[in-house]
Amino acid sequence: MTQSQILTCPLHNTTQPIPSSLDFELPVELEATMPPEARGLARDDVRLMVSYRSDNHVVHGSFRDIENALLPGDMLVINTSGTMNAALKTTRVDGTPLELHLSTRLPAGLWIVEVRQPHGKSTRPFFDLKAGESLRLPQGASLNILTPYRDDAGGRVQQKSRLWIATLDLAQSLQPYLDLNGFPIRYSYVQEEWPLHYYQTVYVTEKGSAEMPSAGRAFTSELLTRLVARGVQIVPLLLHTGVSSLEEHEPPYEEFYRVPVETARSVNAARQTGKRIIAVGTTVVRALETVTDGDGVTHPGEGWTRLVITPGRGIHAVNALLTGLHEPRASHLLMLEALAGSEHLQVTYREALSQRYLWHEFGDLHLMLP
Repeated sequence: MTQSQILTCPLHNTTQPIPSSLDFELPVELEATMPPEARGLARDDVRLMVSYRSDNHVVHGSFRDIENALLPGDMLVINTSGTMNAALKTTRVDGTPLELHLSTRLPAGLWIVEVRQPHGKSTRPFFDLKAGESLRLPQGASLNILTPYRDDAGGRVQQKSRLWIATLDLAQSLQPYLDLNGFPIRYSYVQEEWPLHYYQTVYVTEKGSAEMPSAGRAFTSELLTRLVARGVQIVPLLLHTGVSSLEEHEPPYEEFYRVPVETARSVNAARQTGKRIIAVGTTVVRALETVTDGDGVTHPGEGWTRLVITPGRGIHAVNALLTGLHEPRASHLLMLEALAGSEHLQVTYREALSQRYLWHEFGDLHLMLP
């Protein structure tokens, strides 16, 4: 794979049913409805399940003790994307109140966006938009709806258009506008509004994610310092996450990524020496797999990826993963199965359910090791 091939990487999309063995029911009481800090916990006081794929051994503990599971020479690959205030109040010309969710910033000033309508304390998808429509935004700004988002490389349009291609007409640059007028995207299980800082990791370098890359949320600066002192290597990349759809369990859409030269070199060196390469989040896996060729060599690069990782495709860039607990039928479960296999996932998710772990971005975490 050449550098030019990486920069113009074709969009990949694979639809595949989620394994029925993981089509479980998630009890409502296991949904984390607020940040751990609001529950009287420190950021790193969430629970951590450590599982070993070689023998299905599972250990339960606190995230702040993750260093006990890591070894000198292990590598953590982190996503330094920061969360935006990606939600905005908007109205149609007829005055209908709606909520705009910015998903992915595309070239030429285009955006993938989702428009939702108020529903109790939350929102639900709004399917009645029309191409050519203009929505009003705060401070005289507007959103111009262009065309339905085409959800695969073949150009298929969703039967119901949940996502659209649109342009923003703002009188100022994006981030200051969002900082002043926007708020974090939240779903029905988060019943209160929380300030943006609750949706950030401690190692953010650049805002751009519609939703928090939440696998790294529990790290504190002090914990990262202890890990470095222990000999754990930490290397960065960037992937700006788009919106997810809890209603439809759709595969992820294209997202912008950047894998620096030094990160690619470090990942290749760790792989060549047999080290454990631990992706902090599924976003890291997606970015690295996009730039890792068939020979298992990771290249630097940036662009937009629509890669969906399935058991049939496999994972070549990493051999371990720190992640949250994913909803039944979520497409991320395919990625986890590609790494760990169906049997290991069944064992660990049974453990998570029986031990009353909490799901979603403010919930507990799972470290899968070889």
